[in-house]
Amino acid sequence: MPRHDYNFFAGQRISRIEALSDGVFAIAMTLLVLDIKVPMGEFHSESELIAAFWPLMPKFLAYLLGFMTLGIFWVGHATQFKFIARTDRHLTWLNIFFLLVISLFPFSTGFLSEHIHFKFAIGLYWLNIFLAGLAIYIHWIYACKAGLLNEGMATEEVFKAIQNRVIIAQSLYLTAALLCFINTYLSVAMTILVQLNYALALFFSAKESEVAEEE
Repeated sequence: MPRHDYNFFAGQRISRIEALSDGVFAIAMTLLVLDIKVPMGEFHSESELIAAFWPLMPKFLAYLLGFMTLGIFWVGHATQFKFIARTDRHLTWLNIFFLLVISLFPFSTGFLSEHIHFKFAIGLYWLNIFLAGLAIYIHWIYACKAGLLNEGMATEEVFKAIQNRVIIAQSLYLTAALLCFINTYLSVAMTILVQLNYALALFFSAKESEVAEEE
């Protein structure tokens, strides 16, 4: 006998989940640039204008960092949904909690740009990355355990590749964050290098390449 209670059939349209997710990512990415303000005032020489522009460099650095972070998580999220054939109420809410963490990045990025010399700002940004990584990891594990994947595409190889990618990335981000005890700029630079690695696929195994091509 079919079930007709609300909790059974609520939140089962993948297209709505993907549309909401893309919207949240797009807004979060756009909000990042609003932290960069154009220098105001009267400038009577090139040197005065350059002197007013130069303090914005940490903000541009944080903007690059934040935009790449969101881009990497967007690609990871899109990759998971490449293999998810259907959803249920629990997976839908796991996705919403993931988006909750994603929507915090404009704040943590802005906080970092204002206080880039402080270890606490690095730690707060890393915490945002960690929570996003944890959320997307739980999202993937639940989809696999609940049998929501496309059986013809989601092989054991794919499952492990996506799972290991999250674990390895989080380990590298933690290493980068710990470098703040040496120098905060070194920590930010290491984080950007980690992101460039994942964005440009600088270090790819053959198996990872196959999964990436399917993205």
